[in-house]
Amino acid sequence: YLARKFFYLWAKMTFGQVLPSKARCFYDQKILRKTFGEWKDQWTVCREKLSLRADNHYRHLLLNLIFKAWRAYLCQQQGKRNKYYIAVSHAKKQTLLRTWQHWLVYVGVQRTKHGMQSVALAFRERSCLRISWAVWRRQQYQKCSGHKMNILALQHWAQSLQFRAWLQWRELYLYTQNEKQKDTRAVTHHQHWELRRCVGAWLGYLNLQRVKKRQNELAQEFHRSRMLRRCFSAWQLSWECRRRMLAHRGDLEKQAARIALWRVFAHWKHYVLCVEEAQQCELAEKHYRCHLLVLQKYWNHWKSRL
Repeated sequence: YLARKFFYLWAKMTFGQVLPSKARCFYDQKILRKTFGEWKDQWTVCREKLSLRADNHYRHLLLNLIFKAWRAYLCQQQGKRNKYYIAVSHAKKQTLLRTWQHWLVYVGVQRTKHGMQSVALAFRERSCLRISWAVWRRQQYQKCSGHKMNILALQHWAQSLQFRAWLQWRELYLYTQNEKQKDTRAVTHHQHWELRRCVGAWLGYLNLQRVKKRQNELAQEFHRSRMLRRCFSAWQLSWECRRRMLAHRGDLEKQAARIALWRVFAHWKHYVLCVEEAQQCELAEKHYRCHLLVLQKYWNHWKSRL
């Protein structure tokens, strides 16, 4: 410590106020500042050049990335579009197949219903005719029985009346032979009374026959009107069924025309969007024509069957 102190004193007295170390430090600082200034100028120029190069490189890299992303997006969209076309075609085929199956089931059900309806109508007609025939036979039997019973009653009444009249005449002849005039008047009065009674009974019988005849006429008229109403209802049902069949056939024809037009438009759109797939489109068109021919064949067969 003392040696360092005396050395600093000797250096100060020898070299003055500025020490060599401070002079070297000052010189080094000046050289360093000057060198740093020149390096800073060179670095500014170099940095500007590097910035331009970096900007160019970054722009080129961004453009390359954007181009790759755009190309990947186009490939993805093309794949999605192809998948969408395939899915739409498959959906159309599935829809057509499902529609054809439902139509076959509907035709089978309609045939079964028509068969059951015809059997039911025939059974109903037979049952109604059987019931009407039984009622007519019962009424005819009752009429015949009543007529026979009326004839037997009239015969018995006539016999009993004749027997009673003969007994009365016999008693009156034996007992009132002297009173012939009174007997004649009594017999005449009795004959008139019996004739009036017979006439009343005969008129009652005629009224009964007229009522029965009127009832038979009303029954026949009711039977004719019922049969006419039944025939008219059957004709109306058949006419309504035929009208429904014609309307259904017209709807089917319109639906087939609409489906065919929609298919043609879909194939045309597919052809416009996929020009590069000309061969596939041609194969699809051939398949579609074959399908239309098959469909027309089944349609003609169905119309002929219908």
